[in-house]
Order: sequence, then C-alpha cells, then structure tokens
Amino acid sequence: MGLPKYHRLVLLVIFFSVLSSFRSPEGKVYLCMSNAAAVYHYNRSCRGLSNCKHEIIEVSKEEAVNNYGRRICGWED
Repeated sequence: MGLPKYHRLVLLVIFFSVLSSFRSPEGKVYLCMSNAAAVYHYNRSCRGLSNCKHEIIEVSKEEAVNNYGRRICGWED
C-alpha cells in the first residue's frame, strides 16, 4: 500500500519548496567580482563561491551572461 493521495501531494509540495529554496528568487544569480572569476552561481552558499575574497553581487542570469560573460558554475551544473 502506498501513501494516500493527499499525503503524496503534500510531500511533492514540500519537495519543490525545498528545491526552489536552493535557487535565488526571480532568476537572480551571484557573481564574485574578482578579475579572475568566470562563472555565476544560483546559490549564495555555493561551494564554488565560498573562496571569493571580493565583492559578491546579485544580478539576473541574462546580465551575468551578456554583460559579464559568465557561465554556470561547475558545482551547480
């Protein structure tokens, strides 16, 4: 026997809520403003962003790609 339909629905809602909390709202991404930085990050606490010793800014994904020439971080790919 599986879970009742209501319980499955509640679990799905919880799952997608948790999943979406790992990404920044409204398509925002994070950039380390080091001259050597080449990637953007969805998660402010990304492992790839943890070594940044420069300012970290939040921009749209489109801005990160088009204005800053960034690609997605390998830890989040």
